[in-house]
Amino acid sequence: MRITLRDLAAMKAAGERIPMLTAYDAPSARMAERAGVPLLLVGDSLGMVVLGHETTLAVTLDDAVRHAAAVVRGSQRALVIGDLPFLTYADESTALHSAGRLLREAGVQAVKLEGAGPMVAVIEALVTRGVPVMGHLGFTPQSSHQIGVRVQARDAAAARRLVEDALAVERAGAFALVLELVPAPLAAAVRDRLRIPIIGIGAGAGCDGQVQVWHDILGLGEDKPPRHARVFGEIGAAITAALTDYTAQVRSGAFPTEAQSSKMDDAVLREALVGL
Repeated sequence: MRITLRDLAAMKAAGERIPMLTAYDAPSARMAERAGVPLLLVGDSLGMVVLGHETTLAVTLDDAVRHAAAVVRGSQRALVIGDLPFLTYADESTALHSAGRLLREAGVQAVKLEGAGPMVAVIEALVTRGVPVMGHLGFTPQSSHQIGVRVQARDAAAARRLVEDALAVERAGAFALVLELVPAPLAAAVRDRLRIPIIGIGAGAGCDGQVQVWHDILGLGEDKPPRHARVFGEIGAAITAALTDYTAQVRSGAFPTEAQSSKMDDAVLREALVGL
């Protein structure tokens, strides 16, 4: 049985810290679940780390549905959350259509969207119609061209606005909130003022949980991981070494061997080749 929103609220109430990780396909979902990760986010980060785009903006709703469906198929217990891609939730009607596809076609249990302001009404409309919503404030990647990739809400006015936005997102019915690239003391202040779980990324240790990108923590990225990430395993280096060994053995004739081949009776082969 999958983890529910009630389970997530109980984790917050008990002071249990909540790990969340991105996943983009069935194998990564299976591995994350075996490791005990309770929340899997099919993030629009797939645009960069899987599809090779420079930003998240190129991700389509079809992309999101396809990858989310694979993650759902690869998991049994984790709560799977699908990111709503750029401009797929610009108004209530569009958001309902987009979220409906993620829930019906992909089978996710919740969606995530960025921002407050006009998005508060969108969150409320989704929740009212039975769609669980996770919010996302601070640095919002879909707005990167406007706000830049940097720590947000450093001055008093911006910090106050972020707290007010967080409260508005909670009042609209969001079951959890991601805070990205905000000062750690501010993130802790938001956590203390909200009842719902606060999941941080680049927001310090004072949040209720943390989310990281699969490729960042496993050393699978082409570039150095961002400051808010830690490489927990150099899997990328191990993969490169394995592929280098494979390439060398094919070229030298060391692979495949008899162990990777199938036999055939000589008489059967001769019969098959008569006249050819």
